[in-house]
This record gives sequence, structure tokens and C-alpha cells, in this order.
Amino acid sequence: MAVWAIGDIQGCYDELSRLIDKLGYDPARDTLWFCGDLVNRGGQSLEVLRLVKSLGERTVVTLGNHDLSLLAVGARSEQDQAKVNAELREILFAPDRAELLDWLRRRPLLHSDRGLNMMMVHAGLAPSWDVARAESVAREIEARLRADDHARLLKQMFGNKPDTWTPRLRGTERLRAGINVLTRMRYCDVRGRIAFSEKGMPGTQRPGVYPWFEVPGQSRRDLRIVCGHWSTLGRFCGLGVFAIDTGCVWGGALTAMRIDAEEPQFVVLKSDRPTPPGKSFD
Repeated sequence: MAVWAIGDIQGCYDELSRLIDKLGYDPARDTLWFCGDLVNRGGQSLEVLRLVKSLGERTVVTLGNHDLSLLAVGARSEQDQAKVNAELREILFAPDRAELLDWLRRRPLLHSDRGLNMMMVHAGLAPSWDVARAESVAREIEARLRADDHARLLKQMFGNKPDTWTPRLRGTERLRAGINVLTRMRYCDVRGRIAFSEKGMPGTQRPGVYPWFEVPGQSRRDLRIVCGHWSTLGRFCGLGVFAIDTGCVWGGALTAMRIDAEEPQFVVLKSDRPTPPGKSFD
């Protein structure tokens, strides 16, 4: 038995298939965790969704910002859906779209396994959140995403305000703030205010903001955390955090980390995709 966590796929089906083969994945014994952002940009998002869904109960997926964006577009009119990029249209007008979107909508925003001493989230956690608070916020949002009136949240969840989660928030603002932390955060200040415009590698950010896992005085967490979302950070291991978005869609690599071993083990599949100017994956 092996448990592998896999970083952001973003529609890179060919690379995902080769990585799964490289892992020697046995669907009868092994489990795959996916850090979110299954879709968008790689050109093969429909194939990725179908493959990951087909893996069944031995698969865990946490929702990323691109996954939520797909769900939001799927809640709009058919006319609006026809205006999005061709890759997402292929999903939205596929014969199995309803089944795929319903499956995706029911994925968690955060997954914890105390037996493995590991939590998975797409982006990060607010400085004030311990494990219990993070789980509580995620469960609250998930309940709304799975409710009959989920389209209401999908239509209102976008926006950079509020940029700080606090327990005093209510309604849509509370849900939006939680979604922004769990699926969009890279940098924040000591109060947890998200610096949405900061996307580069550590050291390039403006003074006063920190990588979310380096904020001074943050709450203690008794689980390790595996996450994605931050391709310019690359593979990072430290402070109880394992970041494994290594920019496959940008010409980097697709990374898997074995999380049930005494020490994390990494398997990397190099991408053949072109690297845009300004990106670097050494």
C-alpha cells in the first residue's frame, strides 16, 4: 500500500498518466491525493476529470481555485458558458458534464488524515487557524457547495474583499474569505490579510507580507500540510509544510510525494511543455 500526493495538474493529462505509471500505482491497494486545480490551461482538462473520477474511492481531491472557477461557469447560462476558453467549453458541453461537475462540486476544500499526520489543502491556512478551525471553516463552505442552492454561492464567491478571515464575518463574505484563504493565498501579513498581487518566489514580495507558512506568531498545528497552488515557489519542504506545485503546465514538472513513508519520497515527471518568459523551474 502507498499513499501519494500529487501537485497541480491543470489539464495536463498526458503527464498525469505517465506519472501514475511511473508510480506503479495499484488501484486495489494505493491511494492518490490531489492538491487541487485539476483543470484549465493544459488543454486536456476533460480527460483529467474523467481519469481522476474513474479512480474511485481510493482518491482524495481538494478543490483549487481553477476547479471552483469551472463550477462557477457551469452555474451560468449556456450562452455565458459558450464564451469561456475552448478547454473549459469541452467540459461544459460534454455528454457527461452533469456527472463530472456534480462529482467535482462534492470534493472537499481540506482533507485531514490523523493516521498519516497529514492535512491537504490547495493553497494555505490563515495565521490564526489551528487544525480544528481550518477544518471547521472548510466544512462550512463545503456544506454550502453541496446544498441545493449551491449556485447562489458559486455566483457570489469571487472577489478580493474581504481580504482577511475573521470569525466575525457572516454570510457570503464569510464564505468568500474562507475560500480565498484555502484556494488563493500565497502571501499575507501578520493579521492574515491576503496579498493577492504577490505571486513570485519568496524574497520578491513587498515588505510586511510573508509566505503564509512563515507568518510570525501563527497558530500551532499538529498536522503536517501538503499543498499546491504556488508554482513559482516550486517544491518546498519545511516548517511542517510540503508544497508540490512544480509548474507542470508551465514547462516545469508534475510531482508526487509519498506521504505514508517514514520520510517523504518524491517522484518527478519532467514536463515537455514550453516555459513562458520569466518562469524558471530549475
